[in-house]
Amino acid sequence: MRYYWLILGILGVWRISHLLYAEDGPWDLLVRIRRRVGAGFWGSLLDCFYCSSLWIAVPFAFLLGETWRERLLLWPALSAGAILLERVTLRHGRTPPAPFVEEQEGRDAVLRRQEGRTAHKNDE
Repeated sequence: MRYYWLILGILGVWRISHLLYAEDGPWDLLVRIRRRVGAGFWGSLLDCFYCSSLWIAVPFAFLLGETWRERLLLWPALSAGAILLERVTLRHGRTPPAPFVEEQEGRDAVLRRQEGRTAHKNDE
C-alpha cells in the first residue's frame, strides 16, 4: 500500500465521521437523521466522533488493505488518524459551556430567626 492511500483513507474517514457527527448537512438532513435515530445504539454512534470514526474506518480498511493482516491493522490506524485530525482542527470554544454563577448567601439564609429569642438545643 502506498502512503498516499493511507492519507486519503484518513481524510476520507475524518470527512465522513465529521459529517455524521458535527454537521447539519444540506436542508438539515443530518440533523433530522440524528433526531430520528434517538438515543439508542445508532444515536450514540452519531453523537460520538470516536465511535463513528471507528465504524467508518471498517470499509476504508477493507478497500485499502491488500491482506487480512493489513486490513486489521488499518482499521484502528485510520480511525486514530481521523481522531488526531479532528483534534488538530477542533476550534477551542466552539461550544462554550453554559455559564454557572453561584450566588453567595448569608450563613443562615435557610433558617428562620425568632426575634428576641435565640433557640438552642440546650435551652429546652
